[in-house]
Amino acid sequence: MIRFRTLILLAAVIAGALALSAPSQAALPKLTGTVGPGFTITLTRLGKKVTTAKAVRYSITVADKSNIHNFHLIGPGVNREITTIGFVGTKTVIVKLKKGTYRFICDPHATTMKGSFKVL
Repeated sequence: MIRFRTLILLAAVIAGALALSAPSQAALPKLTGTVGPGFTITLTRLGKKVTTAKAVRYSITVADKSNIHNFHLIGPGVNREITTIGFVGTKTVIVKLKKGTYRFICDPHATTMKGSFKVL
């Protein structure tokens, strides 16, 4: 009986330690991207246009509202097509941003559908 209690206690301690060491997606700062339905592309944080950001990991959620657009994020160490042409819906990714300038574009309409921000 004592061994059984010891095993249960040990399992609870290990589970607690793992939960504390695992990175929580809820704790990550969130950015929100939108592409379409017209010829618009945006990236916001808390409803405001992103012009600067800190060099940390972010949860980026992109709402792609048109099958003729994509959302492509490019910068130091990142070349990530978050949504693809043909996809309509929402996708969330985790991205670590480093110091430098990042661009987000719609590849087929890159001359008009683009934005950028600096990571400090």
